[in-house]
Amino acid sequence: MTTTGAYQDAAGSVARGWWWWGRRRSAVLDGGLAVVSALECGLEGVGFAGEAGLPVPVGVLFGLVVGSVLLVRRRWPIAVVLVSIAVTPAEMGYLMGVVGLYTLAASEVPRRITAALAGMSTVAVFIVTVVRLRQDVAQADVDQQDFDPSGWYVPLVSLFMTLGLNAPPVLFGLYIGARRRLMESLRERADSLEQELSLLADRAEQRAQWARREERTRIAREMHDVVAHRVSLMVVHAAALQAVALKDPQKAVKNAALVGDMGRQALTELRQMLGVLREDVAPSPAAPVPLAAVGRAAAAAAEAASGDGPCLDALEDLVEQSRQAGVVVELMVLGEVRSYAAEVEQTAYRVVQEALTNVHKHAAGAKVVVRLAHRDGEVAVQVENGPSDAGAADADLPSGGNGLVGMRERVTRLGGVFVSGPTDAGGFRVSAVLPVREERAA
Repeated sequence: MTTTGAYQDAAGSVARGWWWWGRRRSAVLDGGLAVVSALECGLEGVGFAGEAGLPVPVGVLFGLVVGSVLLVRRRWPIAVVLVSIAVTPAEMGYLMGVVGLYTLAASEVPRRITAALAGMSTVAVFIVTVVRLRQDVAQADVDQQDFDPSGWYVPLVSLFMTLGLNAPPVLFGLYIGARRRLMESLRERADSLEQELSLLADRAEQRAQWARREERTRIAREMHDVVAHRVSLMVVHAAALQAVALKDPQKAVKNAALVGDMGRQALTELRQMLGVLREDVAPSPAAPVPLAAVGRAAAAAAEAASGDGPCLDALEDLVEQSRQAGVVVELMVLGEVRSYAAEVEQTAYRVVQEALTNVHKHAAGAKVVVRLAHRDGEVAVQVENGPSDAGAADADLPSGGNGLVGMRERVTRLGGVFVSGPTDAGGFRVSAVLPVREERAA
């Protein structure tokens, strides 16, 4: 009696294998109610047949058919109520009327239809009760001469009897229907919250994966920028040392000293970065270190390898290292020299450093021009080399193809513009423009 066919349609969570019943228990309950209602109506059909002048079997059969309508109360509650209203003058189907009103009130039938049918049933029961009570009062008045009820007795008693019969099932059905809808809404809200939590977990996992990729890229970029330049210069000096070892021993000794210094610097930087990664990223069962800390530690190690981190003031030393390797490099500074944020100066320095490294790798003997321009609201760097000298010895340096990609990532991360490509003269040009905010004293 607590589940209607409309509710099962809305819920959709119970498989239907028993016609319109969702569970075997519901089918058994409705079948039992239908049997009881049919027996009741069959017994009441005896009196109906006597008053209507019909054969008793006809009245009993009529009662059995009418009472069995209760079997379809979950599927067609309106039909059950209409049948109960129709047989009210025959004074049969009390159980069918009570159960039908409850089922109708608890179902998803529109409230205006429920109110109309409940009102029709109440009026029908009230009229039949008044008629039957007047007949009983008249018969009692004939039998007992001193029995004289007032005029309000029959209507008032009939009203109480009608409300006592129809009001409880309607009110209880409305309560059960509202409770059922509330539970369904809570269930749907719980399902939606579970889906939202699942989506949030998926997004968190995606963000974590993205952060891990970003930090891995950052670590690789920092190690590439710090170590690759010095190693490239070492290879260039080693090639020059091999070429002049027999012809000019003094110059060979000088190149060998440069190779040793650069090798020691490269090892120092690499050792510092690996030391930070080994110490700070060691997993701990109590407090695991996120990969973001690894990226920050690697960046800090890269900056510590060059003191406080590379800046634009160190460009002259960077250019001088390439000159010592035999490359003709010209440095041009345009505009008023100013100080910028550390990340801006480091990015500009790395762009120049990687561009010079590419010259050592791919354009042996080429002349290089490095331009640094201080402008309003931005700083621009440009490294342009001419065509490679065919007579120059090629150091045969390996290339992973990540230099230009790393430079572009650094520049675009700060909101700048990066452009690279060959020149009409057969050389190559790398340009970067970075938005800046000047460093001011507190």
